[in-house]
Amino acid sequence: MHLHSLIRLAGALACCPVTTAIPYQEYILAPESRILQPVSVNSLNGTVRNADALLDGGRGMASLYGRSSVTCDFGKNIGGLVSIDVAGLVGEPADPKVGITFSESSQFISAESSDGQSDGGRGEKVFLNVTEAKGRYTLPKDRIRGGFRYLTLSVDLEHEEDSIQLSGVTVYFTPVPHRDPRDYTGYFHSDDELLNRIWYAGSYTVQLNTIDPTTGESNFGGRTAQGTYTWSLNTTVCESDAACLVDGAKRDRLVWPGDLMIQAQTVAVSTNDMVPLRDSIESLFVGQHGNGMLPYLGWDFQGRKHGYVSFTYHLHNLITLAHYARFSGDTEYLADKWPAFKRAIEWSLSHVDASGLMNVTSNRDWLRVGMGGHNIEANAILYYTLNLGSELARTLNDTIATTNWTVHAERIKQQANALLWDAEANLYTDNETTSLHPQDGNVWAILSNLTYDHHQPSAISSALRSRWGPYGAHAPEAPGTTISPFISGLECEANFLIGNAVAALDLIRLQWGYMLDGEVMTNSTFVEGYSTDGSLNYQAYREHSRISHAHGWSTAPTYLLSTYVGGIRILEEGGLRWRMEPMVGDLKRVETGFSTARGRFTVDIRADGLGHIQTSEFCSPQSTQGTFLLPQAGWLYQGKRKVSVQAWKQTGSLPGGCWHFKSRDRS
Repeated sequence: MHLHSLIRLAGALACCPVTTAIPYQEYILAPESRILQPVSVNSLNGTVRNADALLDGGRGMASLYGRSSVTCDFGKNIGGLVSIDVAGLVGEPADPKVGITFSESSQFISAESSDGQSDGGRGEKVFLNVTEAKGRYTLPKDRIRGGFRYLTLSVDLEHEEDSIQLSGVTVYFTPVPHRDPRDYTGYFHSDDELLNRIWYAGSYTVQLNTIDPTTGESNFGGRTAQGTYTWSLNTTVCESDAACLVDGAKRDRLVWPGDLMIQAQTVAVSTNDMVPLRDSIESLFVGQHGNGMLPYLGWDFQGRKHGYVSFTYHLHNLITLAHYARFSGDTEYLADKWPAFKRAIEWSLSHVDASGLMNVTSNRDWLRVGMGGHNIEANAILYYTLNLGSELARTLNDTIATTNWTVHAERIKQQANALLWDAEANLYTDNETTSLHPQDGNVWAILSNLTYDHHQPSAISSALRSRWGPYGAHAPEAPGTTISPFISGLECEANFLIGNAVAALDLIRLQWGYMLDGEVMTNSTFVEGYSTDGSLNYQAYREHSRISHAHGWSTAPTYLLSTYVGGIRILEEGGLRWRMEPMVGDLKRVETGFSTARGRFTVDIRADGLGHIQTSEFCSPQSTQGTFLLPQAGWLYQGKRKVSVQAWKQTGSLPGGCWHFKSRDRS
């Protein structure tokens, strides 16, 4: 079904009970109004009087004297365009102006510069010239700041008794420009408050990354006399009447396939905001080269196509397309992109050598090092994508074109295990020339089912868990002591796939709990990466303040909690087929749901805290059908119908509507 048809279907469903207001809206971090004011004063320097006047609900005027500054705290990471209200000037200051700097983390607050957007150094201070004694002054559109929690206002007046009086500072919230940011179609709630907050922080992170297409990141103009770097947001990064979905709110503000692969699923279970996702995918596919290679990233800083080669991100493009088609049901768009998909697969297969494995000749990936040769991550992703492509081919009735894909996939699985499996370490090596056991390649081996027997995945999971530290999972394939939320999110998913929900939830609580509540974090969005000691030292960057604190690839727990813990698995065409397979781990209560264009899917689970479900209520649109795979025996009821359920044995296909499950222990 085409997306526009599904959108019309969703509109037709608007009168029905499935579109009633979602619960737990109090957790949504997106603002109710686009006009935002700070909620507290973080710090003062110099002589500043009545700084509280700048806060939401503040009265009177704040006066900044001589050389002074005030740092305002908005309470969470936001993005938008800054305005100040000038109430008056005291004295006769020459060339009066207010300096403005930004920071996502409290660690990088400064009155002289903003946190970095380039790797060269920190960002320049911007100014509003106060040409009249009274009035509102607004930064130009290209000075939208995509991500910041802290805003510092400063003055540098010649005489200490001179001052600029301000009656207010506001930010016009610019993310999600095409719709109400609080228009959620999904929700999550459990008896673990930390997990609840993590779900909504992940969704809000993606919302900050949903931007006006004309406000992508531009090329940096260079180093200023003060040693900072100029910045502006004025590049068109996709063609859309709605918005683009980029990697990070502050930077890069470009469409990256790796981030999009994660964000596609986060969007699906939270806001169902599919148009920006589709348009961002389109911006990547228009960059496909004649040889079939898909781009490493979207438009570059100058708005031109580039020739960067990445064997992994090339495939992430294809996986993201499949996620979009699965959740949206837009098979017409999938069919339109199918020739490009096949050309892209052939480009990857053209690099398979006599060993049967793909020989990687470019080091570009997610900022890890050592990518090359018969790399386990790249080959596991290729194996995954070949099998995924074969499934899509069946949907599109084009199985002839994929005959050799299965042959290549079988050979990759055989040779990866023969050449790269280290039985002593219970992990795969990065390639034949190193003893490094990467996090990414081993995680992808589980995700892709590259392993040969059921013992390997559990062994890999245990070996990876042994490397966890107090702040999360170390990625030894990255520089130094890197923790990568991108790869750790995939590790969580790998644990769910092998039925180890406890390990998955443990890592989410450990790593995302720190990213949410750590003192140097935004306490509202998820950071791009950091160090094993918890510091904001992402060693791929020279300039630590460059780290993005609202990064799309860090949001995997949002979709994992809905689709694995809640168990709502969308299999094809927007939920035309589904599977209900909850993995609640140590939780006793789980409620979650989300909508596709076909309608709403919801589940309400009661469990014993040991992984056993006592009762559950699962509802899906009437026009759909699916199966149940539950951890213990019991019965499913729908009206007068009663279906027996065996533990870990999938039921036959059942119609949509609401089904009530009761375990035999409670019968």
